[in-house]
Amino acid sequence: MIHEAIFAGFGGQGVMLIGQLLSYSAMKEGKKVTWMPSYGPEMRGGTANCSVVISDEEIASPVVDNPNLVIAMNLPSLEKFGTKIKEGGTLIINTSLVDKDLKKYPEKVDIFKISATDKATELGNKMAANMVALGALIAKTEIVDLKTLKESLKEVLKGKSEAIIELNKKALKLGYDLAKK
Repeated sequence: MIHEAIFAGFGGQGVMLIGQLLSYSAMKEGKKVTWMPSYGPEMRGGTANCSVVISDEEIASPVVDNPNLVIAMNLPSLEKFGTKIKEGGTLIINTSLVDKDLKKYPEKVDIFKISATDKATELGNKMAANMVALGALIAKTEIVDLKTLKESLKEVLKGKSEAIIELNKKALKLGYDLAKK
C-alpha cells in the first residue's frame, strides 16, 4: 500500500498542519512516511502545499507528481493539482472557496465536495476548515484511524490551548461524519 497526497491552499489555511498531522498519525500506526512542504512567495495569503507519502514499505522519494489523494482548499489549488490526480484517487474540494467545477479530472476519481470553511465557522472558528477537510479525507480513504488523528493533535499542536485542540477534534469528526453520509 502506498498513498501519495497533496494538500494545497492559501498560506494560513493550515495545509502544512494537516500534512504534519497525517504524517505523525501514520507514523504512530507504524507506517513509513515523508512530508515535504512547498511555499509560495508569501506565507500568509500566498499559495502553499505539502506532499505526504505513506507506505507499508520504504519510500523511494518524497516527490509527488501524480497524487492519489488531493485536498484543494481554494480554486488555484484545485486548478493546479485537481487534474494531476491518478485514476481511482480521492479529491476533497472546499466548496466554501471553490465556486466552479473544472470538469478536467481524470476518470474514476472519487470527488467529495464539502463546504469546509463554512462548517468550521459553524463550529466557532473558520481556521479549523483544514481539519474538516482532513476528516473527510480519512472517512473516504481510512489511511489512518480517526482515533489516532485525534490523539496525535496533542503532540502536533503542542503548546496550544486545550480549547484549540478540542475544536480541531470536533472539526475532524464533523468532516469525517459528513463524508460517511
